Amino acid sequence: MIDPGIVPLSLYVHLPWCTRKCPYCDFNSHEGFSPTLQQPYIEALLSDLDSQRDWLAGRAVDSIFIGGGTPSLFESRWIADLLEGIAKRVSLPNEVEITLESNPGSAESSRFQDYRLAGVNRLSIGVQSFDDTALTALGRIHSGDEARRALDLAAAVGFSRWNIDLMHGLPGQNAALAEADLAEAIDRSAGHISWYQLTIERNTRFWSMPPMLPDESTLEAIQLQGETCLSGADLSQYEVSAFSRLGEESRHNLNYWGFGDYLGVGAGAHGKVSLHDGAIIRSQRTRAPLDYLKEADSPSMPPPQHVALAPEEKTVEFAMNALRLKSGVPMHRFAEHTGLPVEQLAAAATTAISRGWIEDPSSGQFRTTPLGYQFLDSVIETFL
Repeated sequence: MIDPGIVPLSLYVHLPWCTRKCPYCDFNSHEGFSPTLQQPYIEALLSDLDSQRDWLAGRAVDSIFIGGGTPSLFESRWIADLLEGIAKRVSLPNEVEITLESNPGSAESSRFQDYRLAGVNRLSIGVQSFDDTALTALGRIHSGDEARRALDLAAAVGFSRWNIDLMHGLPGQNAALAEADLAEAIDRSAGHISWYQLTIERNTRFWSMPPMLPDESTLEAIQLQGETCLSGADLSQYEVSAFSRLGEESRHNLNYWGFGDYLGVGAGAHGKVSLHDGAIIRSQRTRAPLDYLKEADSPSMPPPQHVALAPEEKTVEFAMNALRLKSGVPMHRFAEHTGLPVEQLAAAATTAISRGWIEDPSSGQFRTTPLGYQFLDSVIETFL
């Protein structure tokens, strides 16, 4: 059985609109934002949270992540109303981490001070690159100088924690350009950088009209040089695409990849919640924002669609999440978070252990070896 009191709980809030959808983006984001949507959508989010109260079971929420889309399209007063409404419905510790995703465009970054006053204490800023040519190729609507100003402004208005979202392997990018991008991000960092390679995903404009990307040898050079730069700046890799100084890890990320629980509210939002009877519930809301608003317009918004994971699914999902963390997780967490015996996880890991990809579970830690971390997709496949 699972004791939900042991499993940490986070809250993910999805604000799905963007000024313009980027050609590489496969997230649930939509154009057509209007300021008139702000109030009804915030009210819908709180109704959504109300509909999931039975799954809260009196638990505290340790972190809140407001993602999108571009949440910084919303005025600060509506973010304040959202956070005030959440605080009335759930228990929040004094040190709760509240992150808001934002773009570095002038309109969005001008609101940073008001977001901080509203209760946001961490930003995740979608820089992607400081190079104007690369930004144009990515379809971004901000410039390199706007990114620099946004990061300067975050510090000036009192934020001490922010993440810089940075891509590499961009159209026309060579190793020198990628290294220059990363070096500037490190200089302007508050101790956390999400650094990851551009990939072409289905259901994006880049999928149907792919750009010319760097060849494999260039990508490998970028990766090796980048890891050296990050390590030299005391930014350690703690997750596949996340690098931080000690103590600056995203608590929301750590909970997610550590197979903690999270409620999801908003159009297309996903959730995962552990129940006292040993069930683990996966939930998802309808993706289309206007359909979501219609659902919320009923007298009592129903809970999101949900399904209980089968025991074998628990094992696979635990591995898929926990092994993304470079340090892995303690073996006992499997039993605490799934209600299953640790022997089941050890048995599922037999193939990967035999190939030298996962450490012997007798160490007490469930994690890959350095070799396994280089071939993480192949490691995960052994659990399927």
